[in-house]
Amino acid sequence: MDQHSRLMLQTIKYLVNMRPVFNTRALFSDETSNYVYPMEPNPGDIVKIRIRTQRDNVDAVFLISGSLKKKMDFEESEGRFDYYMTKIKVGAEPIYYYFEIQAGKTRCFYNKCGVSRDLQKNKSFCIAPGFSTPDWAKGAVMYQIFTDRFRNGDPTNDVEDREYIYIGEPSVKVRDWNKKPAAMGIREFYGGDLQGVLDKLDYLENLGVQVIYFNPLFVSPSNHKYDIQDYDYIDPHFGEIVHDEGRLLRDDERNNRNATRYINRVTGLENLEASNRLFIRLVEEIHDRGMKVILDGVFNHCGSFNKWMDREQIYEHQAGYEKGAYVSADSPYRSFFKFNNEHEWPYNQFYDGWWGHNTLPKLNYEDSPKLEEYILNIAEKWVSPPYNVDGWRLDVAADLGFSQEYNHKFWRKFRKRVKKANPDAIILAEHYGDPCSWLRGDQWDTVMNYDAFMEPLTWFFTGMEKHSDDYREGMLGNADSFIGAMTYHMASFLAPSLQTAMNELSNHDHSRFLTRTNGKVGRLEYLGSDAAEEGVKPEIMREAVVMQMTWPGAPTIYYGDEAGVCGFTDPDNRRTYPWGREDRKMLDFHCRAIAMHKKYPVLAHGSLCFLYADYNCLAYARFSRASQIVVVFNNNEDEREMKVPVWQAGVTNHQVMMRIFYTDAAGFSEEPAIYPVHSGEIRIRLPKRAAAVLLAENHN
Repeated sequence: MDQHSRLMLQTIKYLVNMRPVFNTRALFSDETSNYVYPMEPNPGDIVKIRIRTQRDNVDAVFLISGSLKKKMDFEESEGRFDYYMTKIKVGAEPIYYYFEIQAGKTRCFYNKCGVSRDLQKNKSFCIAPGFSTPDWAKGAVMYQIFTDRFRNGDPTNDVEDREYIYIGEPSVKVRDWNKKPAAMGIREFYGGDLQGVLDKLDYLENLGVQVIYFNPLFVSPSNHKYDIQDYDYIDPHFGEIVHDEGRLLRDDERNNRNATRYINRVTGLENLEASNRLFIRLVEEIHDRGMKVILDGVFNHCGSFNKWMDREQIYEHQAGYEKGAYVSADSPYRSFFKFNNEHEWPYNQFYDGWWGHNTLPKLNYEDSPKLEEYILNIAEKWVSPPYNVDGWRLDVAADLGFSQEYNHKFWRKFRKRVKKANPDAIILAEHYGDPCSWLRGDQWDTVMNYDAFMEPLTWFFTGMEKHSDDYREGMLGNADSFIGAMTYHMASFLAPSLQTAMNELSNHDHSRFLTRTNGKVGRLEYLGSDAAEEGVKPEIMREAVVMQMTWPGAPTIYYGDEAGVCGFTDPDNRRTYPWGREDRKMLDFHCRAIAMHKKYPVLAHGSLCFLYADYNCLAYARFSRASQIVVVFNNNEDEREMKVPVWQAGVTNHQVMMRIFYTDAAGFSEEPAIYPVHSGEIRIRLPKRAAAVLLAENHN
């Protein structure tokens, strides 16, 4: 039917009072390639923008961008829907837009948060010309490794008892791999290393991992290594120690000037260069298996052991090293830090520490172009040959610098340097709160997705806060709150950022998700480590993993989650991987869930639409014109039947929904089941604590 005939038909229906009620539930558009093409345009490109309405249901659709109000053309009808389209030529600046829809006397607006009767310019759709994220990262299955706790592959590089002093106490070599971390376990070392990762690459490949994200690997005195000592080298305790001499500290020694074993291990070029060579080999092995590598970049602060500061006097008398800023007022690194007393040298302890911690000196970029250039060189170095890392995860990225103005300026420079060195590298930031101002195409690619994934998901399935610090009964199963939070926070992302967002259930900063399922509020120091394992509900975690594997973004597994590891927030969440003691059921479930995620491209690139919401029940769709998947959850303690309007995802009455994945309180299954579509809906009955993934298929 041509446009003229359609308008005539609509006019006749209106005159005889046959016009269908304006159906706002049929309205849909987003920034994926289903509705914006090309999704990642370059300046000067012609971009096609589309929106969907119910068939024969509206009179006109307008695209509004700034002062531009452009009537969109009818493109085509398909099934229940009409599609309207317009084309715009993009320049160099981001384009913000939303839609106005007219149907008779009714007018509404449509933006990233959905339908509204009043004009709301915030949360507009956005196209950022020239901005793209790596295709390999879109929907990629990532795996986070806290290296000291993954596997000990080389006992000869283990940190020794009393090898050095850190925060007033000596280092400790843990000899029982299965020991739970101590409440103040920052100085406990289990011996995990890069050789251990090399030994388990077959395991990671068989699990289905596509990207390995390492917590910091550079020379550092703590087991977590967010207190960097030397950005240029992999820590030999993770790498390789080829020259080992010097002594350990005596019981009565309380400083590190005599920690000659440690000093030799971490300042000797033989050990440092050997460790970098081992890392090169590891990256090559990972790349040979088709996987990628992301490093942790800690650029807001360094550590008090750092060669630029040298509070511990590790480098003071070592050949080839300049004096640290703590040691000498004439240090070439003095401008790297902000000192508050200019008359205290030598050994000036009055410097700014991040959050007041003197073990974490805040880096003073604004007053030191030399520091800025050094860190930009580091950023470039590790994504370039011979290391060839595939991207950076940026620790506390919004805190860097002493002003927001400088922060944004630095990350623009950082992006240019990294992308010039490796155009396919990803820049992924740790951030809590609205990341919008960093995600406009000129700074970060994406973020660790707390606000638009981990937090709402945790409240919905467990009623718990992500550190296990709070339980709120009103949040448990609150589908409306879940949808509202997800919709609002996802609106801060551009589509290329959302599709690469790191979607985690657990990580090194929060309690293990499996522990959150027991509903216990507390931490290791209050409740003890055993409490983290008591009363856990694996079936709830399996539901959460189903959501993780079907949600927009990159599903990221924190090492050991797939094997049933529990733990309160750090350090208890940093337990060792339980080699030989894995929860085989949970591990097998993860293998199959990951395989399902990788099998269906719509789970990486498709649109998202919420279909059903009730207490502890939820259904949504991941869909394109060519493929539709519907995911349904019943997190209640009893069976529920749901009527799900799959027509909103483009499923027709000529199709059936085929179950492709399923979990409940008893276990999980890939056994198929068929759900017929009647009047655009399916009826599905799920037992308690169940989730089902359904694929639209044509009738045979």
